[in-house]
Amino acid sequence: MPIDPPLLSLPSLSAPPPPGSRTVTTDDGVPLHVEVDGVADADLTVLFSHGFTARLAEWELQRAALRNRARLVLWDQRGHGRSGWTPLTKATIDRTGRDLGQVLDATTPHGPVVLAGHSMGGMSIMALARRRPDLFGTRVVGVFLLATSAGGLVETGVLGLALKVVRRLGLLPLYLRVLQLLAPVLERFRRRGTAIGRRITRRLLFGADDAHPHDVRLVQELLEETSLPVTMAFYATFLDHDETAALEVLRQVPVTVVAATHDRLTPAAHGRRIAEIIGPGAELVVVPGAGHSVNLTRSQVVDDALNALVDRVRAGWRKAG
Repeated sequence: MPIDPPLLSLPSLSAPPPPGSRTVTTDDGVPLHVEVDGVADADLTVLFSHGFTARLAEWELQRAALRNRARLVLWDQRGHGRSGWTPLTKATIDRTGRDLGQVLDATTPHGPVVLAGHSMGGMSIMALARRRPDLFGTRVVGVFLLATSAGGLVETGVLGLALKVVRRLGLLPLYLRVLQLLAPVLERFRRRGTAIGRRITRRLLFGADDAHPHDVRLVQELLEETSLPVTMAFYATFLDHDETAALEVLRQVPVTVVAATHDRLTPAAHGRRIAEIIGPGAELVVVPGAGHSVNLTRSQVVDDALNALVDRVRAGWRKAG
């Protein structure tokens, strides 16, 4: 399958926030950057949650694809993009799920909403479903899960074995604390935009045939904007992430799961498992040859899947009416 054309440049953090920007302050005092776009009086809002070490700009192509079809809300998760710093102890998926709920309440207190999440953003949606199941089937009428996992990311291989040993010895808290103490020192000497960084980005974020050099460099720049202390602070939450029970809640609404065959961070098997557990209400889209940055490198496939979910939600309203 041919790769999509190179990406346009994503909005820079050094530029002023665009019109429609606002701040939602969480109950623990963290200011979250939010942008509202699209059709102001649309019958449906799509709320986008980005992935780990990225920011809301990673949804730029999907934002353009849906701008004339729905009201759009995008936000930077705590410690990312234009949002405020987070206490290390609050760098968890459970907390980002709570943040998502507060962004939803503040920006869209009424009307139906489709939640779209990539990677950690998808995990945040699952955490919200566990925390506030009453939202699903009432205010939340659809869910789009892109290259994400419900848990078990570090169970196999050398890293999985090492983690099991560290846990058994009771050393995991010490290990994570050492990482967090080292992070500020490493950040002071960190070099961005290096060839090694590009190789790592190419290896982890791209697939067999979707790594255009322009895209690799752009994703590298995007991910390197997030500081190492934030990265290390969130690391622990991925080790313990398990939101399998929340998938029961998602059965209340139409769900689309998009997985990429060459995703090394959230392998396609995790997407298949999510769709299998949710059952008939879930549509699974598997993208051959693509990696974790599938929303950027295979934007047409992702745009089509997201538009199809919006159509499915609206068709359900017509049928119910």
